[in-house]
Amino acid sequence: MVQSYLRHGPTQAFGLVCSSSSNSVFDGKLAYVPALEDVLVWDLKKGQMLAMWHDTGHRAEVTCILRSPQKDHFAVGYADGSIRLWSASTGSVITTFNGHKKAVSALAFDQEGTRLASGSQDTDLIVWDIVAEAGLYRLRGHRDQITAIKFIPATNDVPSTSTAFTSVMLLTTSKDTFMKLWNMSTQHCIQTIVAHRSDIWAMDVNVERNIIFTGSGEGEVKAWSINTESISKGLTESDSGEINKIILPIATLPLSSRHRVSQISFNPTQPFLAVQSHDRSVELFRIRTEEEVQKKQLRRKKRAKEKKDKQQSNSEKADNEKLEDDEITLVSLFTPHVIVRASKKIRSFDFGVSLKDGLQVMTALSSNCLEVYAVPLPSKSKDPLEASRLYSVELPGHRSDIRTLCLSSDDQLLSSASNDSLKIWNMKTTACIRTMDCNQAICSTFLPGDRHIVVGTKAGELLLYDLASSSLIETVKAHTATVWSLHVRADGKALVTGSADKDVKFWEFENKIAAEDSTQSGNLVTLVHLRTLKMTDDVLSVRYSPDNRFLAVALLDSTVKVFYQDTLKFFLSLYGHKLPVLGMDISSDSKLIVTCSADKNVKIWGLDFGDCHKSIFAHEESVMQVLFEKDSHYFWTVGKDKMLKYWDGDKFEHIQRLEGHHGEVWALALSHFGKFVVTGSHDKSIRVWEKLDDPLFLEEEREKELEALYENGTVEALNRADLAIGSGVGDGFPESSISAEATGVSKQTGETLMAGERIMDALDLADGERRIFREYEETMSRTTEDDAVKLQPPPRNPVLAAYDLEPEAYVLKVVEKVHSTALHDALLALPFSKVISLMEYLNIWAQKNWNIILVSRIIFFLLKAHHHQIVANRIMRTSLIPLRKHLRTALQRQKEVIGYNLAALQYLRRRDQTERVAHFFEEESSAEQAV
Repeated sequence: MVQSYLRHGPTQAFGLVCSSSSNSVFDGKLAYVPALEDVLVWDLKKGQMLAMWHDTGHRAEVTCILRSPQKDHFAVGYADGSIRLWSASTGSVITTFNGHKKAVSALAFDQEGTRLASGSQDTDLIVWDIVAEAGLYRLRGHRDQITAIKFIPATNDVPSTSTAFTSVMLLTTSKDTFMKLWNMSTQHCIQTIVAHRSDIWAMDVNVERNIIFTGSGEGEVKAWSINTESISKGLTESDSGEINKIILPIATLPLSSRHRVSQISFNPTQPFLAVQSHDRSVELFRIRTEEEVQKKQLRRKKRAKEKKDKQQSNSEKADNEKLEDDEITLVSLFTPHVIVRASKKIRSFDFGVSLKDGLQVMTALSSNCLEVYAVPLPSKSKDPLEASRLYSVELPGHRSDIRTLCLSSDDQLLSSASNDSLKIWNMKTTACIRTMDCNQAICSTFLPGDRHIVVGTKAGELLLYDLASSSLIETVKAHTATVWSLHVRADGKALVTGSADKDVKFWEFENKIAAEDSTQSGNLVTLVHLRTLKMTDDVLSVRYSPDNRFLAVALLDSTVKVFYQDTLKFFLSLYGHKLPVLGMDISSDSKLIVTCSADKNVKIWGLDFGDCHKSIFAHEESVMQVLFEKDSHYFWTVGKDKMLKYWDGDKFEHIQRLEGHHGEVWALALSHFGKFVVTGSHDKSIRVWEKLDDPLFLEEEREKELEALYENGTVEALNRADLAIGSGVGDGFPESSISAEATGVSKQTGETLMAGERIMDALDLADGERRIFREYEETMSRTTEDDAVKLQPPPRNPVLAAYDLEPEAYVLKVVEKVHSTALHDALLALPFSKVISLMEYLNIWAQKNWNIILVSRIIFFLLKAHHHQIVANRIMRTSLIPLRKHLRTALQRQKEVIGYNLAALQYLRRRDQTERVAHFFEEESSAEQAV
């Protein structure tokens, strides 16, 4: 009989406030922040997480977040090149766009929120139609990652009857030092500027859309003016024959630091500009009006004149000063206001709602926390202005890597420790219930009774914490170097520690009476040193056997020494690893010992003779920790390759691999009842993997892995021809296909290939059904009436009978189920023979007036994609002529309905305006009569 195992699946990730993979968005109350593959919604005033936007099965990190002008919608870009449109009110995905091959690095909505532009690390710029849920076109020209995108709308002062050039422009910057202006109507770049000598990292346009600021990797901020007249007229020649430039340089804005400018933002409502160029600070500039600047200049002139009268200085010099003062420079318009200094490195910032007495600035920090600062408005007092911190969200997560995890004996509490803090989590609610200061934790364990925790530190100390009072009750200077490992004996009466000072020390728990000045009362637990075992090398791991017979000690020389626990006499030496053993565990029956090493291998040994049962190449990087499940020979491993893996120690089989972490996995803890596994990682997240009731068969699991590899390979091969300009990859593809500046948006994924296969299956099924019934009708027409009565009709296809649908209706049902964004790519997967077949059904649907919008969309796409074959194929004429007739009739009918509805809406609007005006005059006249 084939052995089955129980599958484990991810249930939740916690311990994250925000990750540093993306920017964050703030609306004055709620912050929308990235948390690896999810987006979290925080109420910053309460420090409460209100929602988590999670797309099941999607593991790519969030790389960009943008709020739409339609306030409920958010566009979120991911590391796999996909973009998801989320609804904030429901927390669900509205639509998914797939077009980029690499991480999405920049997003921009137009003014109405109907079009979305996305830039990526693959150097492409794609414009998406949100309403039609389709990609409009792909623009190529940049040679490196696109860092910022802005829509430049057409000027509104052009009369509606004018035929002037009023196209919307797209402005993009990239790490290739270029700033490009794209015309969206002609889909071409109309101006390219070498804006900086190094990478351009940030760009923003002011509210009036006439000044651009760009920031470079060298800490330089440049200002550029937009010639709105040139935008409205298009590219025109000057008198000298040169083409008028739309973007012109103005000046350079001086900054207080010369670090990389990572973000530039204009406040949407107040005259302020914020520039982040230092790791821990955001510089705010106040934008003064020209009247303010002129007043200041007049005051300066007045003072200069008074000074001149006193000193009788040179008149020519004064005239020069006058000329200088008359000119209003960019530096005089943008004056430094306040510098916001955060506690840690800033990943991104955003303006909140403007208050009466100041501004709100939210900073998302790389250390997994959020801070909101209040920035005062300018005042007449001479005191220097300073930003004050209003709120911060930091308790529900660690500031640095999670190095150690341990569970209480009843699995109710989880302890996690990092470089600066020890946190206790409730495993049912995943809420952080205790936070205690802890310096450079390396290992930890709950003591018997679950009231105390011992933590081993890098400084060689043992820290003893009391959970009830959330306090450190004792610090034991146990070792002179890092405490790498500690373990409680199975009888719960002793503790062993192993350190880099080559000592293994044994400790006993002892109760003592609390001192009068202590925060504790009654009996306290303390650690008493019993004896020391000197080793020849650094001790990396120590482990008692569950039967209390043996003590295993892993050394830096890649060997494991096993001693008798009571007498400390040497018993066995396990050697075979090429690099040091980083972790080990002994099975519940004390028969097997499993060791994991930096050499990426896991070895299973017998504890009776020390023979190596099996050596397994387990991970792609160092294996950090290994633990046996209780009462079994199944064990778990975690490694620097971000993987958690499940193994059978008897059959030496790999059972399951669990992906989810986005950084090295340092820590592992197993439920004492075998119900779940907890992992802690460099990405600062803690993840729980629960045992499900779903059985797992190894053969099926291996087949799924192979299928996934095959699918990925197929998809990559299909997308390979779509290369970026300047990527340097040729491989025999024609140059013309690569160098086109504007191309269609297509990207094959597993979903689109499956959708294409479903359409092909539906066409095969429907064609077969129609052929059978056509043959039956032909036979009926050839036979006499008496024979025709005896001739039974053929049985219907079981699928069509189950749905009770005609063949053409069934094909429409299948096509309608294909997601709108994946439809074009699914149609590209069809061979031309199936395209001809689909044309016949399009004709039937148009004739019956079924889903005309979908029919139009499909026919126009197919005609564009297969134009050469359709033109060369005479058979297509027979299906295209009736299709043109039926589609034109259906579209005319649609046009009439839309025109009728539009006229009705305009009538209602006019009537509403008339009533409001009449009501206003009535109110005015009644008010005058009352007076």
